Amino acid sequence: MIRPRRSLLFMPGSNARALEKGRNLPADGLILDLEDSVAPDAKAAAREQIAKAVAADGYGKRELLIRINSLDTAWWSDDVAMAGQTATDGILVPKVSTVDDLRLVTSRLAEVGADPALKVWAMIETARAVLDADLLAATAHEEGSRLAGFVFGPNDISRETRIRMVPGRSTMLPMISHCILATRAHGLEILDGPYSDFANTDGFSQECIQARDLGFDGKTLIHPGQIDTCNAIFTPPAAEVADARKILAAFELPENASRGAIQIDGRMVERLHAEMAKRTIAIADAIAEMAK
Repeated sequence: MIRPRRSLLFMPGSNARALEKGRNLPADGLILDLEDSVAPDAKAAAREQIAKAVAADGYGKRELLIRINSLDTAWWSDDVAMAGQTATDGILVPKVSTVDDLRLVTSRLAEVGADPALKVWAMIETARAVLDADLLAATAHEEGSRLAGFVFGPNDISRETRIRMVPGRSTMLPMISHCILATRAHGLEILDGPYSDFANTDGFSQECIQARDLGFDGKTLIHPGQIDTCNAIFTPPAAEVADARKILAAFELPENASRGAIQIDGRMVERLHAEMAKRTIAIADAIAEMAK
């Protein structure tokens, strides 16, 4: 099933007001955070608060992920236990570096009897994770795997590698493309990391356009003010959707049933374009359904 993931907003788990506000925001998904936005002495309270917020429901069709603390902390196991016992869609695991990291989280979810539908998302934030992106993505084929996709984390990668973050992200494009290829090779999704300078609306718009054109499925956000712009950029334009419907309709004509390529409006269109059109239509329909 295709679901919109244009915008996933981080919400601090220790902030009850933010968790409540999230019920009415137009984001496709929310990431209820136990990691960076929560102080060490507030971890337990935030965990409890998130559990209560999810149990109270009211988030509608929004996808709900819980970002746990990293596996080198004392909190991650309890975070996973809580997430595995709530009606959430998945967990986001920060600083995943090895296949064993993913297997450890999957094992913990099994221990607490988590719903098989609960998915795992891996944050790619280390040099090792980027280098081994294909190995990490390949675990999606293992029996019992819950891996749904990656979230690219530029800030931590920059900190660890000393690669500078510059406007346009030219310094990071090889890593980004490598991670996108790894996910697509194994049928996974991938989300872009956040844009920290939320007051720079032009810069944010340009980065969303770049992310879309690079092949990201959507973008993680740190401020509600970024949602509308992000949604608009990752929504297929009406003209593109109309063209996709025209392509499918043409290939469905009896005279084109056995053809690998046909002419539409003076251009050559192949079967591969029909497959691309199917996804465009599916995501457009899913977005329309989300808005109901």
